[in-house]
Amino acid sequence: MKATLIIRDRLIFQDGAILEVKVWRVPASVPPASHFLKYSLFYGRPGERIVGYDNERGKGDHRHYGDREEEYGFVSIEKLLADFRLDVEKVRGERI
Repeated sequence: MKATLIIRDRLIFQDGAILEVKVWRVPASVPPASHFLKYSLFYGRPGERIVGYDNERGKGDHRHYGDREEEYGFVSIEKLLADFRLDVEKVRGERI
C-alpha cells in the first residue's frame, strides 16, 4: 500500500505569503509517531518558512515558529489544522 494524499491546499495571499497544507495517509507510522499520517504544513514566503508543522522519521511531530523548532503533541488532524491556523493568524495579525 502506498501513501494516499488526503489533503492538499494552497493559498497565496495578496502580500505574496504562501500557505500550503499537504497530508498523506501512510501504511505505517513515521517513527517515533504512532499515527498513520505524514504531513507538511507551511506558511511563509519563497525561501522563508515563518510557521511550519511537519513530521519526519527520527524527529517525529514538531513545529517551526520563526527560528524555533519544538516538539508538537499530535492529537488529531483536526487539532493539527486548527493549531496551524491559529499560529498563522497570530503572525498575520488577522483571521484567515
